[in-house]
Amino acid sequence: MKNKTTASIICLFLFIGSYAQELANFRRAPVISPEIGDKTVTFRISAPQAKLVRLYGSWMRSFDSSLNMNKDTAGLWMVEIPKPSAELYTYNFIVDGLNVNDVNNVFLQRDGTRYLSVLLVPGEITANYFEAGRRGNLRKVWYNSPTIGTTRRMYVYTPYGYETGKDSYPVLYLLHGGGGDEDAWATMGRACQILDNLFEKKLAVPMICVMPNGNPGQEAARTSLIQEKALDRNAPGVANLYINSIVKDIIPYVEKNFRVIAKPEARAVSGLSMGGGHTLSVTNEYPGTFSYICPLSSGASAKYADLDTKLQGIKNAGYKLYWVACGSEDALAYANSKNLDAALTRNGMEHTFFVSGGGHTWANWRIYLNTFAPLLFK
Repeated sequence: MKNKTTASIICLFLFIGSYAQELANFRRAPVISPEIGDKTVTFRISAPQAKLVRLYGSWMRSFDSSLNMNKDTAGLWMVEIPKPSAELYTYNFIVDGLNVNDVNNVFLQRDGTRYLSVLLVPGEITANYFEAGRRGNLRKVWYNSPTIGTTRRMYVYTPYGYETGKDSYPVLYLLHGGGGDEDAWATMGRACQILDNLFEKKLAVPMICVMPNGNPGQEAARTSLIQEKALDRNAPGVANLYINSIVKDIIPYVEKNFRVIAKPEARAVSGLSMGGGHTLSVTNEYPGTFSYICPLSSGASAKYADLDTKLQGIKNAGYKLYWVACGSEDALAYANSKNLDAALTRNGMEHTFFVSGGGHTWANWRIYLNTFAPLLFK
């Protein structure tokens, strides 16, 4: 009798436990957001106590364009929008005035000290932003920088087949903009996905891509929690500290530790915004080091006194490609990009001035990488 009673109690607890688990599963039904349909995208967030929830996305013209979301009886807020054109966007919810990310979306991007939810809309322009079938590897590499006086971190992408092969590769040195760090091109720029897809489709020569940290006061991105060193950009020796380290520290490290072709014709340098300025500076100060030069959304101020002299140095040293790109609506860089275009023309230097629509945005910089990478090392 005692054994039967014990067995009955055990069965009862198992039943209650199973029932409770089912209730928990029911209560925790997954919230799908964003949900991309054929013609619409639906966003959802659970906020039962909220009085007002709005959606703001980078596809909107301004913050004032944010949309009110609708609340159901369970406290789930929802809004459906026409599907934006193919592109990688960021968005957030505004819950009673507080900006919050989409907790149901695992796709996040870090922009300096901000994390943003991502909406990636499929289409022709974004075809290379998704994962390719054959993928390379991304390494976080610590190297010694005697020029700056510390150890520093950079990202190094190696193409599919590098680890198992014996071939040597050309190198693209890809530089980020102001407020960014060594993670920017890999995360916001989708550089690894773009290169993987270009190589898999045989649209570009397989290459290694080096993405350094362009802030000489940082050893690595701020998320590493390493204290930064304050540097006065106007102090003697500081202005070109980073570009000196590219040539004296980074290139030698890469050419010693990776299978690369250690020749100018196998080196390319490109950067966006601040990184475009670094691209100009490192090629102007070290002519003949890079045969492929691609400044993006940057350019040269009309007050650049010795620009012609510097460009003549590059011309005399020899180069294979000078590719300048900027958005026609880029209030920060379009005028300087036109100045650089004019200077290159004035100095008889063959080049391309690629003008897109849009402004000073990652939407353009991803397009530029997609466009100039197939031109390298040909």
